[in-house]
This record gives sequence, structure tokens and C-alpha cells, in this order.
Amino acid sequence: MNVLIFQHSSGENPGAFLEHISSCGDTAKVVHLYDRQPIPQLDDFDLLLVLGGPMDVWETEAHPWLVPEKQAIRTWIQDLKRPYFGICLGHQLLVDALGGKCIPMQKPEIGVLSINLTDNARSDPLFGPLPHQIRVLQWHGVEAIDLPPNSSVLAQSEACAVQALRVSDRAWGVQFHPELVQGTIQSWMTDPANHQCAVDWLGCVDAVQEMVTDSDTIAEEQFKVTSSIYTRLRQI
Repeated sequence: MNVLIFQHSSGENPGAFLEHISSCGDTAKVVHLYDRQPIPQLDDFDLLLVLGGPMDVWETEAHPWLVPEKQAIRTWIQDLKRPYFGICLGHQLLVDALGGKCIPMQKPEIGVLSINLTDNARSDPLFGPLPHQIRVLQWHGVEAIDLPPNSSVLAQSEACAVQALRVSDRAWGVQFHPELVQGTIQSWMTDPANHQCAVDWLGCVDAVQEMVTDSDTIAEEQFKVTSSIYTRLRQI
């Protein structure tokens, strides 16, 4: 399998998914959109993985590459009909590109928190085998409120009604960060803007350090989640 990955910032990389891609003997091409790398010919790939990022889906003037990215997502899902998996911003881009709507949250969701799978998830090809409740890493100030046609909500949290969804039968998005591995959040915190954002949203430096520690605590369990997800994406 040949995986195409859209990356939106230097710090938010595919993490655990690169390990799963490698262990399965698959190949990956990472396109650094923030560095204005061009989107390659989509026909050459079997799976599209779209990562998170600090920008918002509507910030097309500041980040003009969002426009061709959304078009590529539409082409991938509607015309090529191949598997798609979006993380955080990639989740929001899925919603936006297919006619839904995302808006700023009244209160951002950040930290290691629990999500609950919905009844819809029981029969879902990716989420069906997962536990009903999962602890995940959240870091977002935007949420999906209007979903594209043929959408099914697969997971929710107290703060966000759409933590995971499927559109039609081959496109998934998750608001949380399942790519997490040991050291991911500590690495993100080396960026002063990320660190300040976390302090502002959490309220103090001690809470930021707690998030770093908690994220490492769940990394092993998250790795199992991404392994299950990637294995099943290969079978779609």
C-alpha cells in the first residue's frame, strides 16, 4: 500500500502511523504543505492521511495551500473513493471540504481526556473493535457543527459532540490525536507558540507539565488504537 500524507506544520508529524506503515511493509509520501510542496498525482496512492495543524480551515488567505488541499480531499473521496483518515485539522478539513461547517468553540478542549463511542461505532469497520471509552489527547479550539451528507458520528466527549465521524463508507475523521507516541507533547512544547497556547488554555505552567506526563502515560494504549485503525484501513 502507498500512503499519501498531508502535513501542515513542521512539528505535527505522522507519529505512530509511520511506524505502522513501515511495519506493514507499506510506503509513504509526506507532503509538507506548509512549505508549499505540491500535491502529487492522487492516482498513485491507496490511502490519504491528513494530519493536524495550528491553522483553521477558513484561513485560506494566510495559508492559500488550503484551497488546493480541500479540492484534493474532495477528489479523493468523491471521485477516487479511496480510504481517508483525518486527524484534528484533517478531521475539520474533511467536514469543510464536503460541505459541512466548523466554528470556534466557546472553550477549547485540551489535555488527556475521555471520549465515548456512540452506538453507530459498534458496526463501524474502524471503531467497532475499540473500547467504548478511550483516553485520548485533545488540543483544539474548533469543532464541527454541521456535517456533510451521509455522515455518522462515532465518538463524542463532554465538550465536543463530534469527536469522530465517518462520511459515506471510506472517509473518517477524528478530533483527537491518535498519532501520539512517547515524547510527542514534550516535543510540541519546544515551540514557544505551542507552549504559550497550552499555558493560556490550561491556565498555568504546572497544568502543561501534567498534560505532557499524562500524554506519555497513554502513549502505549494509543499505539494499540492506531495499530488497529491502520490495519483495518488497509482492508477497506
